[in-house]
Amino acid sequence: MNRSVLTLDLRDDPAAIAAYRRHHAEAWPEVVRSLKDAGILEMDIYLLGTRLVMLVEVQDGLDLKMVFEQHRSSSPRVAEWERLMQTLQQPAPGTPAGEWWAAMEPVFHLSRQQPSAAVPVIPRG
Repeated sequence: MNRSVLTLDLRDDPAAIAAYRRHHAEAWPEVVRSLKDAGILEMDIYLLGTRLVMLVEVQDGLDLKMVFEQHRSSSPRVAEWERLMQTLQQPAPGTPAGEWWAAMEPVFHLSRQQPSAAVPVIPRG
């Protein structure tokens, strides 16, 4: 499994934010099916103000850009959803030219950290 974290902004408009929430509370079945068929194992989107953060996991060996391209081109209904979402969104500051969702840089992984030998670990319990 490959995990990516992406970011995007919603337009700074309460109506756009409310519409985005509504649409995702009842995502179109064709969109959900297309995401899964393209190889997406899990997708979570979080919102703070206008900032969206997406955590997406794809099957091993799949390229995320190709997965999203396959999804977007899977049907006219999915293309309609994507166009609708783009009316509510805008790239976050720092997004590379030509990109929409920007990949976030990983800077810390707890699982890769080693406890310091100088600090004793005291079990709770």
